[in-house]
Amino acid sequence: MNKKIIIIGPAYPLRGGLSSFNERMARAFQNENANSEIYSFSLQYPSFLFPGKTQYSNEPAPKDIKIRVKINSINPLNWLKVGRELKNKKADIIFVRYWLPFMGPCLGTILRIVKRNHKTKIICIADNLIPHEKRIGDNLFTHYFIKPIDAFVTMSAKVLKDIQQISSKPSIQLAHPLYDNFGDKTSKEEAAHFLKIDPTYSIVLFFGFIRKYKGLDLLFQAISILKKEKYFDNHSIKFLIAGEFYDNQDYYFNLIQELKIEDLLILRTEFISDSEVRYYMSVADCVIQPYKNATQSGVTPLAYHFEIPIIVTNVGGLPALVPEQVGLVCEPTSDDIASKNKNIFQQQSWTIFRGHSRRKEKIQLAKICPSYCIFERININD
Repeated sequence: MNKKIIIIGPAYPLRGGLSSFNERMARAFQNENANSEIYSFSLQYPSFLFPGKTQYSNEPAPKDIKIRVKINSINPLNWLKVGRELKNKKADIIFVRYWLPFMGPCLGTILRIVKRNHKTKIICIADNLIPHEKRIGDNLFTHYFIKPIDAFVTMSAKVLKDIQQISSKPSIQLAHPLYDNFGDKTSKEEAAHFLKIDPTYSIVLFFGFIRKYKGLDLLFQAISILKKEKYFDNHSIKFLIAGEFYDNQDYYFNLIQELKIEDLLILRTEFISDSEVRYYMSVADCVIQPYKNATQSGVTPLAYHFEIPIIVTNVGGLPALVPEQVGLVCEPTSDDIASKNKNIFQQQSWTIFRGHSRRKEKIQLAKICPSYCIFERININD
């Protein structure tokens, strides 16, 4: 494939799952002999809109991919400049990430200018079309964004349905690819030593940014139910909460005290750097996603890559990623989450989950490249 590919979306020095995905995708294109580069943000969010501590990574810059830090999400003059630059590059395909309506005016303007070159095809990788936390202007911004898009790729049946309700343009759903860019699985003992955790405990891992829709409060309530049942008297289990608060942390700390579950938690409530991800995944015996609503999640394929059984709630696209051989699906209630935590640690179930997890067919990230999903499965050549 001799194509010029440009990805528009977060990348280094910005941190987080979208940055990791985009950088890994750029490498996948390079492996197919494409000329690929990423156009990222010089300003992604104004500080008053960003819920975390910092938007920026403390990891070394990747040396094997081209990242151009160019886009200012709130400066219309910048949009015109970047749009003209991308128009003149005449890429074969621009992949643009869409995860938040706030980005609609910026990206929609840039892409309208690009389309004036009458060459570049624009493919949207839609993570969310309808955001988890809704705001005034969401629909207007999203409709403005989709006008110059030629086709859509999504990783969730729910998002695919949302797309098809507002656009007749070609669209497909692909499975969320595995993250294979965080290193290899290490032994539980090595991971526990690195994280300063007692390796004799079975570890249930909640991983990722802490936001309302992810249901951490449901998990805390489920732990309280198990404690009242004296379940932990006979089971050495700790719940490792790893991720930065993107929500009011006082609510969660007050809930922990109210439920009296401090002794069952290991709190690492800061951003987990890329270099440390493998230790958190390697120390875990189970990954839990107690989400109240969802489209898809990058945590699930991350657990797949590290061969860890999974508990997910029956919301959005999560159940489709977790067949009964590799985990359990529960309702988004504290009672059912508590029940499934007990089930997954039964010896027979545990052996089945571990065995099937190791024999799974891995989904390769390269399959989201244009040779697979665009030219073969989406007709955008007209």
